[in-house]
Amino acid sequence: MFLDIITKTEAHLAKDLPFVIYRRPHETAVNALFQNDAKVRYSINYTESGFVFAPFDTARGAILIAADETLQAIDFTERVVPSVRQNLLKINPQTKKIYLEKVKNAIDEIKKNDYRKVVLSRQLDVGCSLSPIVLLQRVLARYHSAFCYLWYHPKVGMWLGATPEILVQIENKQVMAMSLAGTHSSDKGQLHVWGAKEIGEQAFVTEYIAKALENNVSDLKISASQSVPAGKLWHLRTKLTGTLQNTLSDIIKALHPTPAVCGIPKEWAKNYIQGHESYDREFYTGFLGELNMRQTKARSADNKNHELRAFRPIKKSTRLYVNIRCMQLKNSKALIYVGGGLTRESIPELEWQETVAKSTTMFSILFGQN
Repeated sequence: MFLDIITKTEAHLAKDLPFVIYRRPHETAVNALFQNDAKVRYSINYTESGFVFAPFDTARGAILIAADETLQAIDFTERVVPSVRQNLLKINPQTKKIYLEKVKNAIDEIKKNDYRKVVLSRQLDVGCSLSPIVLLQRVLARYHSAFCYLWYHPKVGMWLGATPEILVQIENKQVMAMSLAGTHSSDKGQLHVWGAKEIGEQAFVTEYIAKALENNVSDLKISASQSVPAGKLWHLRTKLTGTLQNTLSDIIKALHPTPAVCGIPKEWAKNYIQGHESYDREFYTGFLGELNMRQTKARSADNKNHELRAFRPIKKSTRLYVNIRCMQLKNSKALIYVGGGLTRESIPELEWQETVAKSTTMFSILFGQN
């Protein structure tokens, strides 16, 4: 029962012990992993099993929460979360001015050096008195198509999010990655007509991921791009699939951070971000998810062999997601992170508006009614 997860989570919080609660996209079951000590564990080469949480700068190490105890609930009761009231999204003119200047400078740098893209983000600092469990319930109720989670380690911090973006998934050596770029808001859920800047940005990301995978998988296939909704936002998405040839560590090293959250060329963009954003991203635009977790799969109910039908084979599965649409909960505050990809065609005012649209994902959780 979901109440059991809440009870166990409250006990872990009282003891300052690590845990993670999450739900996969388009699923109903809520999963929870509880670690029974406060040790900070790291994944050395992504061969371990547990829940991994990696920062934007992976030189710092990917943290692993061990599955000392696990719970699963399929009885989560949804509550309607109304749209955020617009008067709560007050814009600080100075904040906007600073961000627009940074965007303009980045575009000038791209043009001067003939670079392709850099992703600049900003951090919003909002007071928050709600419990993390209440916030998690709001996330679960609102974002069915996203990977929803609440993650906590006493020596690292607490993060909450609802990300629509897959980094990589591997099951039975079958690999799937995602190119997700381009963002547009649509209050009425109407399909957006994409412009040249958005289509070009999507093509950059897809090309990068294809090159990253081509030496690590065989039989690489690239789907057609399609528009997909994520709450009140639309994105362009392309799926890339293949059969694993090397190791998961090789794939992560080649993929992360992708141009969707960093830029092209990668090393220049990463250095530019760390030198011009004026804050530490920490786990924003890192990745998180199930690492080599054992999964069971029910046989078809149509199978006439009852013994075979009852058998639930165990397999290992890795499902990693890019940590966007997220917030850090710290000292009675919510630190919300939003950003956008800049190219030579970018228009600063439109880039600002994109970050405002993206901020509504977490603002709707903070200011929705219980």
